[in-house]
Amino acid sequence: MALRDALLDPTKKPAVIRDCTTLIDEEVASKSGLSGLAVKAGYGAVKGIKPGFITEVIEKLLPEFAEKIEPIWQEGAAKGDGSAYLVSSKSRVADALLSVTDEKSKNAKSSLVRGTYDKLRGSAKKNVEEAVPRLAQLVKKYAS
Repeated sequence: MALRDALLDPTKKPAVIRDCTTLIDEEVASKSGLSGLAVKAGYGAVKGIKPGFITEVIEKLLPEFAEKIEPIWQEGAAKGDGSAYLVSSKSRVADALLSVTDEKSKNAKSSLVRGTYDKLRGSAKKNVEEAVPRLAQLVKKYAS
């Protein structure tokens, strides 16, 4: 089964979205230092747009995220372990995911979302790379 199909399976999708939301919350909470404060402040501002905003965004972006990491996952699966390969390819995974959010940010209706994204984009790749091990475990959970 293709990764995209596994993650978007109607019987799994609500749990995938919940787990993705938890992953992001935990990643943001784990940030420290000045850059961590900036990430936490930005995330808090975006979360404050309306209740459930982050979950809504994940639900909308999940198909594109799955499509972008599918080739990387398949390369790893062919070598025996898709999740380990995602981790070893964390730079490619981050670039793939950020290509989606970069495009969406350009068209965001909310100036708060656009502005926050633009301010945090410089450190985004590093932050996404740091989240890839958790993401790989999440993907493995639903793709298996």
